[in-house]
Order: sequence, then structure tokens, then C-alpha cells
Amino acid sequence: MNSAIDPSKNKRSAFPAVFWVANVIEILERFAYYGIYFGFGIYMTHLGYSRDRLGVVQSLFLLLSYAMPIISGTFADRYGFKKVLMVSYLAYLPSILLLMFTKSFSGIALTMLSIGFAAGIFKPLIAGTVRVTTDTTNKTLGFGIFYAMINVGGSFGPIVAGKLRAISWNYAFMASAIAIGVMFLITLFFYKEPPREVQTDSLGKKFRDIGVALSDMKFVVFLVLLGVFFWLPLWAFFNLCALYVDANLDTARMYQDVRSIFGESFANFFSQPDKEGTRRMLGETISHTGYIIMIFQLLISRAFERMRALPSFMVGLVIAALGLLVIGLARVGPPSLVFLGIFFFAIGEMITSPRIQEYITWIAPKEKAGLYMGSNFLATMIGGVSSGVVYTTLYGRLNDLGSPEKVWYVMAAHCLAGVAAFYIFVRVAGEFKEVEG
Repeated sequence: MNSAIDPSKNKRSAFPAVFWVANVIEILERFAYYGIYFGFGIYMTHLGYSRDRLGVVQSLFLLLSYAMPIISGTFADRYGFKKVLMVSYLAYLPSILLLMFTKSFSGIALTMLSIGFAAGIFKPLIAGTVRVTTDTTNKTLGFGIFYAMINVGGSFGPIVAGKLRAISWNYAFMASAIAIGVMFLITLFFYKEPPREVQTDSLGKKFRDIGVALSDMKFVVFLVLLGVFFWLPLWAFFNLCALYVDANLDTARMYQDVRSIFGESFANFFSQPDKEGTRRMLGETISHTGYIIMIFQLLISRAFERMRALPSFMVGLVIAALGLLVIGLARVGPPSLVFLGIFFFAIGEMITSPRIQEYITWIAPKEKAGLYMGSNFLATMIGGVSSGVVYTTLYGRLNDLGSPEKVWYVMAAHCLAGVAAFYIFVRVAGEFKEVEG
């Protein structure tokens, strides 16, 4: 028997030019989106609105952000990714600019819903592009690169916005608007529709396909579990961490800790002096995982490349739970523990999120990549909507009782419960079969 291995089967395919153009667009969109979103809780507190009202806006914003991809993914499969991308920009740009002119609660809520609508149109399109430009030899690396690019934008957006909002919140909003304008030009001149099977089905047929996808009870249960046990605590972290750091941790001491290790210039980059001249770390500049994922994502993707997606996912949830626990301990111990907590949570996110996106898109045939990614956003919507109401409200009440750190302990337990839930799901229903090619 010939045991020779064909080396061509192990050779990783090169990524086409549109893969890289799409990832540049993703950087800019995440810069704009997270530049607004991470500081939004601080902004509403600055305007004097309660945390209960903040939770309502967060929930409605995430509801629209993650309901729209179900529709926009379907339109992208039918009419092409580039056309739907251009539509999203035409909705995005004026919505961001409106934040500069409205300060009432109803005005802010409606403006954020408009931004959520535009972001929802955009969301499945770059992931869909990555899906149709990768194959079995480079899919894990491709989605790892994609997720790293998300976090390049997600890191620099809050840093730039944090610096600018210290001068004027309008400057922060303007920076996001400029990023959307650059995206428009890049898409117009450089984004070439990736080759895939042309869809000739009517829109009615495409919407019926969504019904067919959601008639699979195993798939629906899987999406619900993702929403409740993964996306809910993930979005709760993003909703709360910047506000928690700003309101509940000694950010002046954190500045001194960072300065003593990394030097004054580095510490100053992530901080701003308060009205008394005391330098404090800015919540939105450090309270996210992007700057960690930007550095370590490719290493993590390579490390988990040969491990099956769902076991990888469950390992990631355990590490994320550890991170949430440490974030809570930062209030009762040294405040700089929050950096360690965010680091562990970021490791968990790097393992879980790109693998689960890869897994769901590879359940689908290439010609239905947008449809399946749209269906995936149902899970994200469930978690996003729940996170604003459940955890922002819980945090507000625990904060009033003097124990805001306990919200992080609850979230850690939530993630561990998710590990048990997914283990039972796999034992009872089995894993999904991925499509080859």
C-alpha cells in the first residue's frame, strides 16, 4: 500500500485581493461602530440619563443591529455584496452625524436605532465575503485574520474616540463619520464582487429559505443556546466594562501602575487628566478586548486550527468565565487586575467567536453563505437584546447597593452554565456536518 501523502492537499490556498480589501473595510467599520458604542454608556451618563434608560437603548440598538442581517444577508445573496454595502453606507453616515445634533432621550434613541439599522445591513457582508473567498485549506486562518481585523478597528476606534470626547463628544462622532466616508470610497473603487454561484431565486424564495433553515429544530436550538450562553455575556461585557472602569475602579491608581511598568508616554496615550489635573485611565480605551486580539488572534487561530470547532468553543467559554471573575475582583483588590481579567476574557473570545462564525458558515453551501450568516445573527440578537435589559439593569441595582463587582461573578457563572449546556447539546443531538468546498 502506498502511504505517500500528496503535499498539494496540505498546501494552504492564497487569499484573493478582494479578501484583503474586505478586511480593510471591516477595520474602518469597526473603528466607527465601536468608537461610538464603547463610550455610549459614558455618554448617556454624562447627559444625566439613568442606567435603566441606557439598558433600554442598548437593547433596542442591538435588536435592530442583529435582526437586519437576516434580511441584508438574503439581499446580498440575491443582488451582490457590493450593492448592499453601498446601501449600508448611505444609511450609516447621516445617522452618525445626527448624534451631533440631538440630546433628548427620544432623539438619541431614534438616532442609535438608525445606526443599528445601518450596522445591521453591513454585518453579514464582510463575513460572507470571507466565506466565499476561502476554502478548506485556509478557512480557519481566513476567519482568524477577519476577526483580528475586526479588533484592529475595535481597538483604535475607542482609543481615538476617548481622546476626542475629552475635548468634545462631537469630535468623536465626526471621526466615526469620516471612517464611513472612506469605506464608501474604498468599496466604490476597489471592492470587486467575489466569484460565486449567481443566485436567480426570487426574494420570496430567499425568505422562504430562511423559514426552511429555521424549521430545523436542531439548528434553532443551537442558535438559542448561542444567544443565551455566549452572546448574552459577551455583549454584557461590552455594554458594562467601560462604565464599570470609569465609575467603580480607581483609574488614577491604574494610571500610576501602567506608568510604572510601561512608561509615561504609553500611559498618557490611554489616559486623560481630569478637571483637577489628575491623570486617569479612560474606560473606553482599555475596557475592550480589541488591542489584545489584534496581537494574539493569529497565534490562537493557529493553536486551535486542528481542534474541532465546538470543543474549541467550550474551552474558550471556560477561559472567558475566568476573565469575568477577575474583572469583578479588580474592585475589591488592586484595580489593575482588570487588565488581567480583560486579557483572559479576550483569550476566550479569540477562541470562541471566530470558530463559531467559521462553523456556521461552513454548515452552508457557498451560494447560501449570506443566508446562514444572517441566521447566525438571530443568536447574536437574542444575546444582545437580553444583555441590555438583564445585565445593565442588574449592574445599576448592584451599584446602588454598593456591590457592582457582583455582576461579573454572575456573568462568569453564566458562561460556565453555557459549557454544560453545549456539552449536553452535543451529547444528545451531535455536531453539525460541515460542507466541503
